[in-house]
Amino acid sequence: MAKPKKPTEPSTEDTKINKTGLIVGGAVLAAVVVAGIVLFDDRGGAPDPNAPKMDPEMAALMEAGPLEDIVLGNADAPFVIVEYASMTCPHCANFYTEVFPQVKEKYIDTGKARFIFREFPLDGLAVAASMLVRCSGNDRFYPMLDGLFETQETWAVPGEDGKAKLLMIAKQAGFSQEAFDKCLADKDLFDKIVAVRKKAHEEYGVDATPSFFVNGKRLKGIGIDKFEAAIEGTGKPDTPPSG
Repeated sequence: MAKPKKPTEPSTEDTKINKTGLIVGGAVLAAVVVAGIVLFDDRGGAPDPNAPKMDPEMAALMEAGPLEDIVLGNADAPFVIVEYASMTCPHCANFYTEVFPQVKEKYIDTGKARFIFREFPLDGLAVAASMLVRCSGNDRFYPMLDGLFETQETWAVPGEDGKAKLLMIAKQAGFSQEAFDKCLADKDLFDKIVAVRKKAHEEYGVDATPSFFVNGKRLKGIGIDKFEAAIEGTGKPDTPPSG
């Protein structure tokens, strides 16, 4: 896997967005897709971001959600890694290009763990990118995810230019203009992606990206050492990173 330049550190505003999910300048985010502008609201039931977070029951975390889970690895692997991420999140791209290859080689490819990616979009462009990943089909889900994270710096830009650049990436992945427009106009898919994010936020206390659970245990940190601790029992997986 080719490794692009590491994303630049997020600004103070980026950090604020990561810590509060989709709440930007208030409780409502305007998610813009080809079909139009759709508003959704996180008020009511959202957890206190400063309150201690309880790990969800494994059965609850793995119950069927609004969208099918696409599993990478052995479906019978003893460990389950669940990631919630936003396609426009620099930390998510950094994890996927720098850390994920190690996790895949050490645990997924060896049959020790299976991996599930779930959508937690932070903005309208992230929703659009997630929709394209889903529209690419189950067999191309992870390759498309891989490609978008590796090229994130080229398309994750504000305004209409972001959608134009996303179209260019989609065409390289085999989408036609018609298929691109049809995918982003799919209101049912849009609603389900938003519902995945809402469920994670309200039921599992996810309020930052990327967020990981290993067999239901919430990880604090995204380094390979956190996965080693959770899977091999080395150290403490919930120890916050220094600094």
